[in-house]
Amino acid sequence: MQLRRLVAAAVVAVLAVTTGACGLEKHAEGPPVVRIGVGGLPLLVYLPTTLAQRLGYYADEGLDVRLQEFQSGGKALQGLQAGEVDVVSGFYDHAIQMQAKRRPVKAFVNMLRYPSLVLAVSPRSGRRITSISDLKGAKVGVTGPGSSTDFLLKYLLVRNGLRADDADAVAIGGDTSAVAAMESGRVDAAVMIDPAFSLLQKRFGAANVRVLSDTRTAAGVRAEFGTSTYPATVLYSGSEWVGGNAPVAGKLTRAIVRTLDWMRKHTAAEIAEKMPRDYAGGDFETYVQAIAHAKDAYSPDGAIPINGAEAVSGILRQFEPEIARISVILEDTFTNEFVTRN
Repeated sequence: MQLRRLVAAAVVAVLAVTTGACGLEKHAEGPPVVRIGVGGLPLLVYLPTTLAQRLGYYADEGLDVRLQEFQSGGKALQGLQAGEVDVVSGFYDHAIQMQAKRRPVKAFVNMLRYPSLVLAVSPRSGRRITSISDLKGAKVGVTGPGSSTDFLLKYLLVRNGLRADDADAVAIGGDTSAVAAMESGRVDAAVMIDPAFSLLQKRFGAANVRVLSDTRTAAGVRAEFGTSTYPATVLYSGSEWVGGNAPVAGKLTRAIVRTLDWMRKHTAAEIAEKMPRDYAGGDFETYVQAIAHAKDAYSPDGAIPINGAEAVSGILRQFEPEIARISVILEDTFTNEFVTRN
């Protein structure tokens, strides 16, 4: 009897996981609920995800989208694996990483064509750091372990003749907590994301914040990665979910593409006015300036170019042994089918 109860419980658990992977929460009345995990809602790399909601575009598509914040992109990915969210607004490199782990996820709309991450030195660091090679033994902030900020740090260390673990990566989040860690000198440097980086520059003066790497522009992307485009923020989910919920993925894609088009036609100030006021970190003027600087980094059409996917894969192979050992089928990590339908 006890064995039968245990088996029954296991079956229920499996069914629950399967439902979470393939289905959506539904109510007797009203639109389907889509839970989107975001590794830091105030961060500009994820701005279109929130802006689409503020503009009412998800609702226009008949969806009840609920945004759930995580400390980092790595944590948002864990939330997807745990069934806490249906979709992640995160970096495309996680799709390649997960294929290497034989846990396929698929990106289906692109929001950011430059990573927009900045490696900067803390003005309060007690170490003399003038180049990336000086980071050996230093404490370097990242949003979280396994996040794209962590990936960039490892890549830059290896590219500059160090080992991926030669610096001590410290989780500091990406918003005001990252600014606080740099202001206090808790870390010697950090991979930062706007608006946090712009706020740090405002408080200390741009000349007093040494920049070791800046991927917010096309020139910065070419300098670091040798490519003109590098797909960063996307919407992704489990490959099975994307295949089983194609109409919903299509609706999410249309909402994001409409948002990207709206952003091109409006000023940074107009974009900022649509966003929650607390996302500005108490400095609305700097927030507007950060958005103005970031506008060119957003995707013009939502598509993921194959050469961009190849560039991301090539970078990951340089410091991720698990990825370097296998042949990643890039066409299984993303699809543009929903973008081309718009």
